[in-house]
Amino acid sequence: MSKNRLLSRTAPAVLFCILPLLADAQPGISEFYKVSGEMNRWYFSLSDLVLVIGAISGIVGGLRIYTNWQSGKHQHIDAQVMGWFFSCLFLTLVGAFLKALYGIH
Repeated sequence: MSKNRLLSRTAPAVLFCILPLLADAQPGISEFYKVSGEMNRWYFSLSDLVLVIGAISGIVGGLRIYTNWQSGKHQHIDAQVMGWFFSCLFLTLVGAFLKALYGIH
């Protein structure tokens, strides 16, 4: 028997012998519920933090647009307003998407 042919026959046999050992090492249902509970606990803290950061950056962005408008720098004001608006919209939609993704009510 050639070396390649021997290898092609023993590789699947070794794989099938090791497969039950690998399947036994997977986490169970109790670990899944534990991680899910931790995710729910951490999500509310992180979502509040993201909303605070979004509010602060929204206020700073709004003030920057206001000062540019008052100082007469009108050439890029449309791009700044759109960037400010869509960044606020993005933060709102990401929060809703993550709530739906993780099933958090």
